[in-house]
Amino acid sequence: MRKLAIIGIGLIKWGELWEKSMRQIAAEAVFKCLEDAGTDRIDTMTIGNMSGGLFNGQEHLSSLIPDHMGRKNIPAMRIESACASGGMAVRTACLEVASGFSDYAIAVGVEKMTDISGNEATYALATAADQDYEAFHGVTFPGLYAMMAKAHMDRYGTTREQLSSVVIKNHYNGSLNPNAQFPFKITGDQVLKSPMVSDPLRLLDCSPITDGAAAVMITTLEEAKKLKKQPVFISGIGHASDSIALSSRKDILKLEAVELSTNTALKMAGKSIKDIDFAEVHDCFSIAEIMILEALGVVAPGEGGKASSDGLTGLDGDFPVNPSGGLKSKGHPVGATGVAQICEAVTQLRGDAGERQLENIRTGLTQNMGGSAGSSVVHILEVI
Repeated sequence: MRKLAIIGIGLIKWGELWEKSMRQIAAEAVFKCLEDAGTDRIDTMTIGNMSGGLFNGQEHLSSLIPDHMGRKNIPAMRIESACASGGMAVRTACLEVASGFSDYAIAVGVEKMTDISGNEATYALATAADQDYEAFHGVTFPGLYAMMAKAHMDRYGTTREQLSSVVIKNHYNGSLNPNAQFPFKITGDQVLKSPMVSDPLRLLDCSPITDGAAAVMITTLEEAKKLKKQPVFISGIGHASDSIALSSRKDILKLEAVELSTNTALKMAGKSIKDIDFAEVHDCFSIAEIMILEALGVVAPGEGGKASSDGLTGLDGDFPVNPSGGLKSKGHPVGATGVAQICEAVTQLRGDAGERQLENIRTGLTQNMGGSAGSSVVHILEVI
């Protein structure tokens, strides 16, 4: 298998982008990526998108987006794995290059979620859950993650304050990110006074509805060296799935797909979690980041809440998590999230993150999951 390198990233400002269409924001991210990479060559394109049909009434993005860019003849495909669609698009681009089918593969993630009402967006997102046994009975994702949060609190003593510490930390990080949807700090009091969504989760425990796009260019290490630009090496990739419904799992507090995909990626990279300097993880809800820390093996089961409140995951902690602000502050355009995680990891490893720049880092991990962790994809990135 050929060695993989990221030579370009493109990320636009996320938020409620009323004046732009889905095709426009996707093209904007790709053009930024090509400019960063120093090449306009695209051998193939993979597009991460969860539900263009429900959010925008638009399918067939594999034709729409290249055509809008003036590159209608390149091979392109759309990848869907719920909220992990972006990470899966990056994985697919990596496989294109690693196999030798392509030398320059671009992965773009995009979602335009604010063109419909909040109720319609909730319905679209609920299609990532089990329709027969969850959504049909009125259970939305806040409800599913609230059940996980309640169980975590009952079994391990996780506190409401520990949930809030995740939100406070990620908003602090996001306040330093110019591309974040909500780039401002919040307090624990603000979290506790925000409207209840599904007990114990309040509005500020939940990631927002977002418009956004991101892109990365992947090539071989040999090609990267020709461009005379410091590449970031992709040394490990992991992917796994789990039962889609919480009721089908033996333990709703065990994110098996996250654990398996992490172990696969670390094994491929020849590393352990102790070799990882920082991570971008899928904090769709505050409890999700706490449980992901445990599934990654950063802390033991039940210790994720304490790790967050004690500062382990802060910018100056021993294991910084979501220096971008995460889904909570940066935003969560579901098809783009996994690609944006890669963009942040590359930015950090290049030393270009400005005020949120981490010190003395060589290796990062990104973890992107779909639904209530019914699917998960992990990438390990290193500075060459």
